[in-house]
This record gives sequence, C-alpha cells and structure tokens, in this order.
Amino acid sequence: MHFTSEQRLDDGVLEREFTLGEIPGTLWTSGSAPAPLVLMAHNNGLPKAEPRLVARARYTAARGYTVATIDAAGCGDRPRSASDEQARADLRRAMQAGEPVDEILESFIGPLVENAVPEWRTTLDALLELPEIGGPVGYSGGWTALGIRLAVVEPRIAAAGFFAGGYVPRAQREEARQVTIPLLFLLQWDDEGNPRQRALDLFEAFGSKEKTLHANPGGHTGTPWFELEDACRFLDRHLK
Repeated sequence: MHFTSEQRLDDGVLEREFTLGEIPGTLWTSGSAPAPLVLMAHNNGLPKAEPRLVARARYTAARGYTVATIDAAGCGDRPRSASDEQARADLRRAMQAGEPVDEILESFIGPLVENAVPEWRTTLDALLELPEIGGPVGYSGGWTALGIRLAVVEPRIAAAGFFAGGYVPRAQREEARQVTIPLLFLLQWDDEGNPRQRALDLFEAFGSKEKTLHANPGGHTGTPWFELEDACRFLDRHLK
C-alpha cells in the first residue's frame, strides 16, 4: 500500500489517498489510538469521491473510526468495458421506460460483484497491517449486493449496514440467508430505483438473529441526517 497524498480536513479528520497495485482508495482517520475499521462501498460505477460517501466517511471517522473506500474494478476512473457501458445505458433506458430490468441487472451487477470482492479482500488485508487500525471490521454502504457477499465470505467483518436493497442479483438474494452478523438495513419508502417489496423480502431473508430495519418516507437520496448518527451508534455497539 502506497500513500499518495494527505490532508487534514477542517473537522480534524485526516484524509489520505492510497494505491494498492491498480486499486485506488481513500482512508479517513482521526485521533492517534488504533480504531476499528469501517469499509464503505458505493455502486453503479460511482467514484470514491462521490460527495454523499465522503460526507458519511468523514462523519464516521470523526466518531472514532478508521474509514476506507476504494474504486473497485469498473468504478470511478478505472477502465470500463464496452459491455459494461452498454449495460448501464440499457439499464437507464429500461428504468426510464418502466420496462423489466431484472435480466439486465443480472448480467451487469453480478459480474461487478464477482470482480469487486477479491479487490476488497486484498485491500482489507493491507489495511489491517496499518498501526492506526485495531479491533473489529464493519461494512457500511449502498452497494448491498457487495456487502452481502463480503459478509458471507469474509469472517473479519463483524457487523454491516446496508441501504436500498431492492435490486440485488439472485445469487446474493440466496446468500442473504447465510448472513448472520448484526445488521442494520435502511429503506427509503418511496425510493424510485429500488422496489419496496423486494427490499422487504430481502430483509426477511437475512439469517441474522439481530437485524433492524429503518424505513423513512422519501426518495433514494432523501435519507434523514439522523440515520447517519444511528448508524454510528449501531457500529459502536458491535465494533467498540
């Protein structure tokens, strides 16, 4: 892991960019004591500098965590195949036209998850060697399909927060039954891009004994600010 830049932000959080082979990432830390690690992922090819992700990362780091994100294969500025770009265009067109999108999502999101998981695990290996990281690992992100797979294959993840689980590939919907770690599931009741009933069915499928559903009215980007505070309290219970 090679750190390429660092800056101290106005909230006291230290933001550092890093590379790990071909993987670019960002690490946010505050304080000097070893802190639990929270992995934050984004989906749909969004960059790691996406403003909502950065805001969540900075807030969480200021609460005493080390937070990391990466641009996995096909995300951010990393190369995208022509087939991926076509799938994105087909998905946008189908959603705007109100047409079925399940098969497009299966052919698009499924391979993204398969390619992203090894890179996230490689990143986790490198992060846990850093002296500023200590204790359990959590996952918090809008890429629910990736989080499900990581929760199943990665025993170092002790708790997870998922958001907007309406569109998840069939493989991960089946794997949800194998997720047994404590879980916080956020749902925007009027999310225009995630069918409500599918999200509720996914929540029901999780095998966790401790799982909590928070539902709020509003669209995809209308999650109330207090959910971020509640998410940190959830992490406090299970990672500190």
